[in-house]
Amino acid sequence: MLRISSIFCMLWFCATLSAQNDSIPETVHDSTKIQQKFGLRLGADIGKLGRSFLDDDYTGFEIIGDFRLTKKLYIAAEIGVEEKNTITNYMDITSSGSYLKAGVDYNMYENWLDMDNMIFAGFRFGGSTFSQDLNSATIYTTNQYWSPQLTSTDKIEVSGLSAFWAEILLGIKAELFKNLYMGLNVQLKILATETKPDNFGNVYIPGYHKNYDNSPIGVGYSYTLSYRIPLYKKD
Repeated sequence: MLRISSIFCMLWFCATLSAQNDSIPETVHDSTKIQQKFGLRLGADIGKLGRSFLDDDYTGFEIIGDFRLTKKLYIAAEIGVEEKNTITNYMDITSSGSYLKAGVDYNMYENWLDMDNMIFAGFRFGGSTFSQDLNSATIYTTNQYWSPQLTSTDKIEVSGLSAFWAEILLGIKAELFKNLYMGLNVQLKILATETKPDNFGNVYIPGYHKNYDNSPIGVGYSYTLSYRIPLYKKD
């Protein structure tokens, strides 16, 4: 009889304890939401502007832009014009034209709270239409006995040339002030196709830069200053 009473008391105690636990309200876990800015960012390549003032043989201007699609992904484009005068011991060529590049950037940097900086990798498809003007040329020969060498000063103008390439970018963008960004990137370019003049090659392609000894590999860099137009925010 005593054993049955003990079992009954234990069952009653467990039921009472369970009822008390059920009456305790559950803790609601709330998370803090951070709103990030989305919008169109526009700017210019200030490196090309600076070079235009410092280098008498170069003139260039480039407008840059990007639009944020997701937390990490941006669509981006650049459009510009360049004129470069290349002078060596054997030729004087002026290259001039316009170009357009378009692609995407991916931000690999994890920002803290409301920071909005980028360490990014990108990809572009580029195309250029340009002209090559041969101002003068000297015929090179291994026989240096006869001098002076034959030099032609008859200008040859070739327009309607084009080139297409792909490029990989690595760069950074830092927010200096609210919505104002400074950026730096380097570019590795792979030339896919180009049209050439009949009598000489393309020594400089606007947007692609130097054509090193007919190699399909080129390099470039940009210093940028841009402003984001904040259109909306997302959590």
